[in-house]
Amino acid sequence: MARPDDGMPDVVRVEHRIRLATPADIAEIETLMKASVEALFPAFYDEVQTASSVRYIASVDRTLVADGTYFVIEAGGEVVACGGWSRRDKLFVGEASQEGRDRLLDPATEPAHIRAMFVRGDWTRRGLGTLILQASEDAAREEGFVNLTLLATFPGRLLYERYGFIVTGEPTEITLPDGVRVGCIPMDKPVA
Repeated sequence: MARPDDGMPDVVRVEHRIRLATPADIAEIETLMKASVEALFPAFYDEVQTASSVRYIASVDRTLVADGTYFVIEAGGEVVACGGWSRRDKLFVGEASQEGRDRLLDPATEPAHIRAMFVRGDWTRRGLGTLILQASEDAAREEGFVNLTLLATFPGRLLYERYGFIVTGEPTEITLPDGVRVGCIPMDKPVA
């Protein structure tokens, strides 16, 4: 229904809640990740890069769930956003250079990694990514980390900048297992 004062439709408010992900959430998280990439990546990447990203980037890192560092946001009984942080060396999934990088980071000398942030296309721009970033930063602080780092895909850059991350280098590319290259941006933020 439109409001007579501005002609804009009323926004339907749906309660949402953040919680740690469990192994029972993995299938729903993976479905969300793939839908998010399909909806948001085409504005920044070509068709081949988007398809490859759906296959290789939109994949759950089960270690994050097992470590208790991965969050989901539920609304209306569905997972509509997910993301988290890691105390391990791996920065992302989907590329051979990251395999076997499971060592624990030293909070005094190394940054925690923000990882695998995805929001369903119809739930963007509602503060869900910020909510996950805040929960991740709080948890990393509790473990003694003083810095955060991430490798942002182009769709996520604005969210991270608004949250206080700064670009720390030139855009780079990762090479996915099928040889497709996807541009990313290194970013860092001190823990508040």
